[in-house]
Amino acid sequence: MRRVLIADGQDPSPILDAIEIEAQRRRTAVQLISMARLDREARTEGHQGVVAFAEPIPTVGLDELLDDPRAFLLVSDGVTDPRNLGAMLRSADGAGVTGVVLPRHRAARVVPTVTKTAAGAIEYLDFCDVGGIPAALDSMNRAGVLTVGLAGESTTSLYDLDLGSGPVALVVGGEEKGLAPLTRKRCSVVASIPQRGRVESLNAGVAVSIAAFEIARQRDAQG
Repeated sequence: MRRVLIADGQDPSPILDAIEIEAQRRRTAVQLISMARLDREARTEGHQGVVAFAEPIPTVGLDELLDDPRAFLLVSDGVTDPRNLGAMLRSADGAGVTGVVLPRHRAARVVPTVTKTAAGAIEYLDFCDVGGIPAALDSMNRAGVLTVGLAGESTTSLYDLDLGSGPVALVVGGEEKGLAPLTRKRCSVVASIPQRGRVESLNAGVAVSIAAFEIARQRDAQG
């Protein structure tokens, strides 16, 4: 951590004491400021009176992610809602994703809202920034990764795929338009999550959660 800001005038609490003790242990500066200033510094809702400034999240190269013979990747193709991305990252960590591939442009980045929604998951995931998702998918395909795009209109059921016997990448498109045409072409297969209701598609964050845990279930079953 670089520094910690705590809103002045809060009632004493064990958690605030623990934060200050941990900051002192790490030799991190702690500053008391007004709640109004903390609101401006936090850039997110519900900061609960404390903001910590940390070092930038380190990134890894795509080749490093592909070196894992049991790679389980989450690929974001134009997800723009920070809360959606945060929810996806939280599910990704829970399902055992080994790496997250994000485009550098025209997509949500790991900003404070993403960090808060992810509830700590960003600390345990490896991130890879790429210039373009289609080119990254080409590299994955050549490396033997099964690249699975999610699209509600696909007639191929996610549950009919063998997702547990090798490396796999789950590709999710933007909230409004879904997978970009070039991204769809580069996917090994495009699949849907079968639904029984009248709503045509699931929220992107919910779809990723369901699909990621289906992959995790199959991987567990196949050892």
